[in-house]
Amino acid sequence: MAGRAQYEELIRQFSAFGAVKRELGRLMPADCPSGSAAVLTLLDRHGAMRTSKLAELLAVDMSVTSRHVTHLAERGWIERSPDPADKRSRILRLTPAGRAQLDDLSLRVTQVLAERLSDWSDEDVGRLTRLMARLRDSFGDCRAAPRTAPPPPSPVLERTTRTPAST
Repeated sequence: MAGRAQYEELIRQFSAFGAVKRELGRLMPADCPSGSAAVLTLLDRHGAMRTSKLAELLAVDMSVTSRHVTHLAERGWIERSPDPADKRSRILRLTPAGRAQLDDLSLRVTQVLAERLSDWSDEDVGRLTRLMARLRDSFGDCRAAPRTAPPPPSPVLERTTRTPAST
């Protein structure tokens, strides 16, 4: 079992990883901020969907989702059509122009990652990818998690972090 110091270092690494995410975010063109890129990615991955489903996948409020959708529709990257099952709802679809934008974004990020990780082996990149996926899976669907107080410290964690001087 990992000790407290290891988890504290992991927390520091999470914080530092924010800088990596910000740098990748700066690659986005001014007319396609990261929230818009996330919408394009989800529509590509999951196909056509209602705005409410998109909001759920993004884990943001409908008003935020609507702003992203409007932004993308104005650029012709997505189309909104009436939902045949409920005329009040809209079905969102990626357009060919949206697909081209997503391909451009993917190329930008891929090039930077290839440059920055050029001294990494393919095995190391694969290992990092698997570990990040495993970490995400360990947290489950964070969007559905209720916001409650954290549990008290685990007795196992406390036991593994004691030093000989503290026993």
